[in-house]
Amino acid sequence: MTLVQTQFRPASAHSAHGTVADTMDAAGPQVWEDMTVEVALSVMAAARTGHLVVCDDDGLCTGLVTRARLTAVRHNSGYTDRIRLRDIADVIAPFASPLTTRAEAERAMRHRRLGTLPVVDEQGNALGVVALSR
Repeated sequence: MTLVQTQFRPASAHSAHGTVADTMDAAGPQVWEDMTVEVALSVMAAARTGHLVVCDDDGLCTGLVTRARLTAVRHNSGYTDRIRLRDIADVIAPFASPLTTRAEAERAMRHRRLGTLPVVDEQGNALGVVALSR
């Protein structure tokens, strides 16, 4: 799978909104995309987090799943214990660049109805996450 990134124009040094790099949180737990929903929920509970960054076999970010998404999948009538994260990740590229302005990231998240967006470097490594302000 090829990683696709959205590269937004860099924010000026005087931007009141700053860049995603200025406001992002740590990426948190990073898990493999072949992990099952049940195991992912256990990892989330142990880490006391509401999301997991999903990575491929090379350690590159491929998506993000939230507790709400995993719970909805588990309560679906078609659920089986063989469903993998790669099948349900909430965010599949493009991701935010560290140079993306906060305002641009918020617009993208609102447009895609996302609460959290991974921030990745040029190679696709997860650097952190940015959350939508309420």
